[in-house]
Amino acid sequence: MNRKKRLFIIVIFSFSIFLMSDAQAQSGNSKKKTGSFTGDPVQRYDAATYFTNMYASVRPQFSFTGKTKADFEKWHTQELLYLKKALGLNKLNHQYAHYKIHTEKSMTADSGNFTVEKWTVWTEPTVPLPVIVLIPKNKAGKIPLLIATHGHGKNTDLYDGIYPNVFGVNSPSNEISIALQAVKEGYIAIAPTIRGFGDTRTEEDKKAANSFSCHTQLMRDLLVGRTPIGDRVWDMSKILDWAIQHFPVDTNRVAITGNSGGGTVSLFTAACDSRIKVAVPSSYFCTFTGSIGSIAHCDCNYIPGILELGEMADIAGLIAPRPLCIVHGKEDPIYPIDETRKAFTNLKAIYNAAAVPGRVELYEGNGGHKYYAEGAWPFLNKNLK
Repeated sequence: MNRKKRLFIIVIFSFSIFLMSDAQAQSGNSKKKTGSFTGDPVQRYDAATYFTNMYASVRPQFSFTGKTKADFEKWHTQELLYLKKALGLNKLNHQYAHYKIHTEKSMTADSGNFTVEKWTVWTEPTVPLPVIVLIPKNKAGKIPLLIATHGHGKNTDLYDGIYPNVFGVNSPSNEISIALQAVKEGYIAIAPTIRGFGDTRTEEDKKAANSFSCHTQLMRDLLVGRTPIGDRVWDMSKILDWAIQHFPVDTNRVAITGNSGGGTVSLFTAACDSRIKVAVPSSYFCTFTGSIGSIAHCDCNYIPGILELGEMADIAGLIAPRPLCIVHGKEDPIYPIDETRKAFTNLKAIYNAAAVPGRVELYEGNGGHKYYAEGAWPFLNKNLK
């Protein structure tokens, strides 16, 4: 082999080695970048791991980290503004800025110590909500008001058991309704049918005898930047507007309470409407990640991007400095008590910063997913009577 040929072979061999080395280096750098960004790859997909990592990657804008009352007040203003936007309340306020509520009364009945009235309240021009009002007799002057929000039953009549308990037929349970408890305690009680239930179900769900239309409501709301929770908060605020104008309501003594889905509506309404002076949400308060983020729940619970604002304790913290009692069962399978306790620790920190540590309580009932009257009424009466 002549000298030129040997030299050519050496050059080609050396260049091949160089290319191989460079390729290995690039491959190593690529793996290094990939590993530092996503973590080491796993052998199979695990949904729980995936979602846990996704939640951990969120950087909430308004998780409360302050210590002083000034910190609280600054945070409160910002958090409330962005929460209302996330719920779609800003869109409702803009669209119906000049809307005047229309109402019709369809029934009045005497039940001894109180009267029962059934109304329809149009909270939007095409949303007629059935509303039951219980009014105590022989009460002079202004009277405290309690709004009792129901959970996932077809309507207030069946879920809260007002009619069965008042008229003594077909009682769905041995527990007295929240609204009836309220009127017997001397409150005006308003029990609205929550939007997506009762008469506001879709025609398809009515024909199929489905209890609610939450999935359809969520899907349609998302198309226009609204949410079922936002719609329901709007409804409670419009009903409160009407109640204050129509009944002898003491505006300094207005409360809201409800169980499960009613607890959801209670918490978010009190967070967004400062006219609610006392809130007692039952069987709802928890962490988002430890409840609706890891356990199957109704579609109506979900708010796009809510974890970017903060956790549930941050939402509940907007109720401060007003009194708030969390009522919860130790054996609740869908809102685990350990997550509720974790959230309550963070909620107490917000009330401490607001300089009202004594206005927030956690009552733990010895049971599951239900309303614990023994935890709710002492707190309501203490703060309203």
